Amino acid sequence: MTLLTDEIRALVGRTKAYTAPEPMGAAAGRYFGLAIGDRNPLYSDPGYARAQGLADVTMPPTLICETNQYANLPVGPDGDAGHNWGIEIPGTRKVRGGNRYVFHRRVLPSDVVTATWEIADITAKTNRAGAPMLIVTSRATYTQQHGETLAENEETIIFVSLEAGA
Repeated sequence: MTLLTDEIRALVGRTKAYTAPEPMGAAAGRYFGLAIGDRNPLYSDPGYARAQGLADVTMPPTLICETNQYANLPVGPDGDAGHNWGIEIPGTRKVRGGNRYVFHRRVLPSDVVTATWEIADITAKTNRAGAPMLIVTSRATYTQQHGETLAENEETIIFVSLEAGA
């Protein structure tokens, strides 16, 4: 049995874009840094940031990868307000497979971020227990209001059949 149906296969190439309704703002970086336990003064002290050669405070790098922080998305049934493809496959468990990030430049308080997601690949595999798996690879590109790329994120979500050898 395979979890890769024609309907699922047709999702490759699908895109979604989210643009923040306002600039990031200095408070977003300061609060996110506190929330993740990163007290780097680049996120909270303009004088320190300027002494390091920056124009202003900056954001912790992964802040823009958390679209729930700025994209004003609705809260889903699992409590998440971030990007979600809405893929539901009965009889499976959804597992985060990981992320790979590339950061191009620091995010500034004046940046208005757009996250553009694309389903890049969907692959069917079988795990060691013989359970079918579906691996969904998405890519996000984060740009600011003038089109400059800020970061890229490759994310893998894995759907694992609840029955081995199903």
